[in-house]
Amino acid sequence: MDQAGLERISVSPLVATIITANVFILGFLLTGVLSDYKESERLPGELSISMGAIAEECILLWRHKQAEPARDCLHYMLDLTTSLKRWFYKEERTQDLTEKAYGLGDFFAAIEPFTQANFIVRLKQEQSAISRMLIRIHTIRETSFVASGYTMARLATGLVLIGLLSIKIDPWYESVFLIGVIAWFLSYLILLIEDLDNPFDYGQDGRPRGQEISLKPLEDLEKRLARQVESIDSASAQVQVSS
Repeated sequence: MDQAGLERISVSPLVATIITANVFILGFLLTGVLSDYKESERLPGELSISMGAIAEECILLWRHKQAEPARDCLHYMLDLTTSLKRWFYKEERTQDLTEKAYGLGDFFAAIEPFTQANFIVRLKQEQSAISRMLIRIHTIRETSFVASGYTMARLATGLVLIGLLSIKIDPWYESVFLIGVIAWFLSYLILLIEDLDNPFDYGQDGRPRGQEISLKPLEDLEKRLARQVESIDSASAQVQVSS
């Protein structure tokens, strides 16, 4: 543009005002998505805690009372944890996973004769917490924060960059450096906001595509439940053989 003689805008205080206004818009969007991102950081851990609490009650009932429904419930919890990971990787539908979470009620009814009523109430509370967190994660994943704000931010950034390219700054290499830095900063902010807006955007192989939330609590829970299920099944098989 410098060689073509298209740099016709002179440097003025209005240029800084326009850039500041654009940064303000991007800052507003960044503040909004950060609040959801900070909430999302807690959800996988809280999910693993609620599911682990249900599994622990099932293990205790099996260990002390040999309750068969408790062992079946533990198998179901392992399957639910695996389905939950698949759901995060978009390999399972939200409706199917929610129905599996509601399916825990049948196991609680079967366990009721082996335990006290207050334990069943606690298990139902954990089930409700799991369903609530699933719906919240689905909402965060499927809802974009102020879609019209994204459109305005992209258009404003594009217009600012076009205006900066049209400003006459001598020598030309100063123009290249200043506009390059500003363009990188604004473009990076837009990409960062779009990435943080969906903190559960995992690839098919489970690898994060950007700043995704870690699923390590759920992975650890799945490994722990798998070991416990294997131990209980092995003990149950030995009892059957000896009898």
